[in-house]
Amino acid sequence: MVKSLVFAGTPLFAVPALERLVEAGFPVKLVVTQPDRPRGRGMELTPSPVKQSAMKLSLPVAQPDKIKTSEGFRNQLASLKPDAIIVVGYGRIIPQWMIDLPRLGNLNLHASLLPKYRGAAPIQWAIACGESVTGVTIMKIDAGLDTGDILSQREIPIGREDTAPTLAPKLAEIGANLLVETLRALDAGTIKSTPQDHGCATLAPILTKDDGRIDFNRIASEILDRLRGFQPWPGAFTTFRSKNLQIISAKIAPPHSSEATLRAGEIQTGGDRLLVGCGADTILEPLEVQVEGKKRMSVRDFVNGYRPFKGEVLGEAAARPFPSSESSS
Repeated sequence: MVKSLVFAGTPLFAVPALERLVEAGFPVKLVVTQPDRPRGRGMELTPSPVKQSAMKLSLPVAQPDKIKTSEGFRNQLASLKPDAIIVVGYGRIIPQWMIDLPRLGNLNLHASLLPKYRGAAPIQWAIACGESVTGVTIMKIDAGLDTGDILSQREIPIGREDTAPTLAPKLAEIGANLLVETLRALDAGTIKSTPQDHGCATLAPILTKDDGRIDFNRIASEILDRLRGFQPWPGAFTTFRSKNLQIISAKIAPPHSSEATLRAGEIQTGGDRLLVGCGADTILEPLEVQVEGKKRMSVRDFVNGYRPFKGEVLGEAAARPFPSSESSS
């Protein structure tokens, strides 16, 4: 019987898991989250979403600056004698002493179908790579990067209109439910772990600003997938007349009807529409954009205000490649 749990998490994605564990009657003895960070225009110290949830639930909170070498934090966890430590988006590498502490291990809720999309941004990269299905995995943490044995998984479809902000809450909810089910089964001894197939692993590295730079040599569907996946940051951007141009939303346009083919990044207007040439003679049609220093606007307002002419080319630069297969030893 589980008599003591420690929950380690930081972002909004982790909140449903914490709340569901409490609702299910699990004794959460401590919530570990990252220190308060300055946010907003006033740069006031703001608690993480997990800390805010823990305070509402009247749960004790620890916010160590470092966990690997903190003797005080180590002694605090040891005194609780946790049966399991639940980790959901904590944002720190779990040290070996913490892995070894609980009898049921450290259980991680990961937002992908491992071994695919190991790393910090699995939701974003799954959409950006054009996946139609994703899911969540409950695994036992080991010393590697999301390489531990799998306890359970659950799939959900990725809708064509899904973005990272719309998909994340869905995954958080099904992950929270699966976590409760898995913890109960693990405690009862009715679930077995399965090693990951490391040869099928792909990486989902933390996003950089340059991931949002549009490479119009890609086909239009790939650009649209990246636009959806990289919301709200770094988004999808290019340059127009030496200014940054964010493409907020877009769609795939039908094949070009004229004899002339649009080069990569070349734009053409038709009425209130804006067409942009992409790789393999495909066409992207932006619907909402934002010019550097201006508010968001419809393409109609952009076309009427800036009057782009045929033959203008939006800036182009090679974006970081999609995640590749991870080598295994």
